[in-house]
Amino acid sequence: MFNGILLTQADGGATHAEVATIDESRLPEGDVLVDIAYSTVNYKDALAITGRSPVVRKFPMVPGIDFAGRVADSSDARFKPGDAVLLNGFGVGETHWGGLARKARVKADWLVAMPAGLDARQAMALGTAGYTAMLCVMSLQERGVAPAAGPVLVTGANGGVGSIAIALLATLGFEVHASTGRVGEADHLRRLGAAEIIDRATLAGAGKPLQKERWAAAVDCVGSHTLANVCASLRYGGTVAACGLAQGLDFPASVAPFILRGITLVGVDSVYAPHARRVAAWQRLAREMPAELLEANTETVGLDAVIALAPRLLAGQVRGRVRVDLGA
Repeated sequence: MFNGILLTQADGGATHAEVATIDESRLPEGDVLVDIAYSTVNYKDALAITGRSPVVRKFPMVPGIDFAGRVADSSDARFKPGDAVLLNGFGVGETHWGGLARKARVKADWLVAMPAGLDARQAMALGTAGYTAMLCVMSLQERGVAPAAGPVLVTGANGGVGSIAIALLATLGFEVHASTGRVGEADHLRRLGAAEIIDRATLAGAGKPLQKERWAAAVDCVGSHTLANVCASLRYGGTVAACGLAQGLDFPASVAPFILRGITLVGVDSVYAPHARRVAAWQRLAREMPAELLEANTETVGLDAVIALAPRLLAGQVRGRVRVDLGA
């Protein structure tokens, strides 16, 4: 028996979330049983817990799109009891029971061995948000974006992906501009490495198809009009890595920046990225994310606090990362 958050669906379709005692026999099929030490609360987890979006595809469900812990049992030769592992994506917490519980049984192909330099606590201060931020940074660098090219914009700067993207880019020597709706958090963003703070309202509305050239590149966590305005404001040959949709799924833009300035829009997927790319991203995070900035950007809660925290996260009232201590 172990504790976890269990989501069920009422006859009317409403989602009910509770901390429940779960029998291990109820875990779905998989090659590896993991004793989970830490998980996180991400935007997608908050949507699942509140039922505000159809993230969960079948009920009952244990939410939690990522976790870190140690192997308890394995039928796959790649993992043995005691191995430190982490996981994010692959529909965990959506179609397969996830990480907001003390145990999980998953496919071995979904696991990544804990990279040298990280432990479970640090890995879940990063979580899916940190991993996604690193995928964005890698996408920019693979397309030749370098500090000398000019400033890089990060939208949704106070969120999990945005805050870690700022720290990573600043550590790599980039001049980082941060767009946020919470300008009162400017000091925190500057501590992470932001050189300039921009009110998100300046990017959130309908804009001209081609605007003043401002940024050499961008990491966009917002989508919709914000992404359209970012594209319209990139310098010639600029690149934007798009990974989020906090403002919306739509993209009300024109082809003007693409054909007149030669910009590139790169989609970044964290859920089904190939294993080798996952490993590369996590190894870079272990080397490049400053530990002191990571801890300063992270709030740690116990499992009992998660359900009440979910609507606050959706309302933009949570700064940075939320790590869940499953042993607390």
